[in-house]
Amino acid sequence: MKKILHYITYQTFPADTANSLQTISNLKYFVKNNYEVSLYFPLREENSSSDLGLIQKKYNFKETLKVFGTTHPYPFGKFHFFNSFFYHLSHFLWARKNTKNFTKGQNQNDYFLTRSDWVLYFLARKNLNIIFECHQYSKLRNYIFKKISGFNNVKIIFLNKLIKDEFQLQIKKSLILASGVDLDLFPNISKNEKIQNKIVFVGNLLRFGKQRNIENILSVFKNLNDFSLTIVGGPTSESDKLQKIVKELNLSNVIIKGSLSREETVNEILSSSYGLLINSDDKHSRLFTSPLKYFEYLAANLKVIAVDFPSHNLLPEQKNIYYFTHGDPSSLKDSIYRASENKFVAFDIEKYSLDNRVKQIIRLFNE
Repeated sequence: MKKILHYITYQTFPADTANSLQTISNLKYFVKNNYEVSLYFPLREENSSSDLGLIQKKYNFKETLKVFGTTHPYPFGKFHFFNSFFYHLSHFLWARKNTKNFTKGQNQNDYFLTRSDWVLYFLARKNLNIIFECHQYSKLRNYIFKKISGFNNVKIIFLNKLIKDEFQLQIKKSLILASGVDLDLFPNISKNEKIQNKIVFVGNLLRFGKQRNIENILSVFKNLNDFSLTIVGGPTSESDKLQKIVKELNLSNVIIKGSLSREETVNEILSSSYGLLINSDDKHSRLFTSPLKYFEYLAANLKVIAVDFPSHNLLPEQKNIYYFTHGDPSSLKDSIYRASENKFVAFDIEKYSLDNRVKQIIRLFNE
């Protein structure tokens, strides 16, 4: 008999975000591991949809989920002021309403997974078997963790050790578990033809509404004629800005692709020789990330050129990373040349597959 997993989240779908991709990719592998998966989320944006076909097309998967898009009669997203206050208020009200129907009597054998602070809070108090995926620190999250950290039914997954250490709490059951890669998207890597000296960056061009310092990266390629850079990602407003800079600098070796489909994005990675990891210099970026794109770069046998942040230093397979100093163009150039002088160091990518990641989550559920 299939086990039942409920994923309840204040995220929305489909969306051009790494966190929505991470969620769907993990749920795909719960289905492949014989779980009946239900996804619950608010229809809080204009493009939000509970149409499974649209979600499958967006994230390029065929597995079947039960999708429940719920109404969102709350203020967040309807006004252009007090965004933070309305977000927390709306999140609280939505989570309270959408966890009401789950009870110990009806759902005692079910499993619950979430990234929502308030979903965690309400379901933990019902003594239901819940895992919370923790991708960053916040004061609210720290407060909720203090309230539920002693509950035997609660387990916490931290993306890296730095996030766990930030909370300074004794959690009864926890696991440090980095992101992973959907290997269904990367078959026959050894037969794939690469474009020599092609560097690719894949990802949202904004992080939490802030730029990722890509503009400064572009200027470096004026003096790197032997290398090319392809940038994949949106939003369109940002990719248009980058396209304008490329024209102003007359950069024939830089291509701005904008947003692409999942399949097209993977093809850009597969045809590259190097993957670029960059970010803005904020605390979350420096300490709390475990980028999906990094594991996709590795799956495609790319050498990785990365800004030297503590979170990147914790990533596995460090022999394939070549670091540069944030905001230092000459350091970036040196890291590209160092990467070009070395071969990709082979390893077993199965260790970092989403299938293996989900199996570890299942073991945590059963502890």
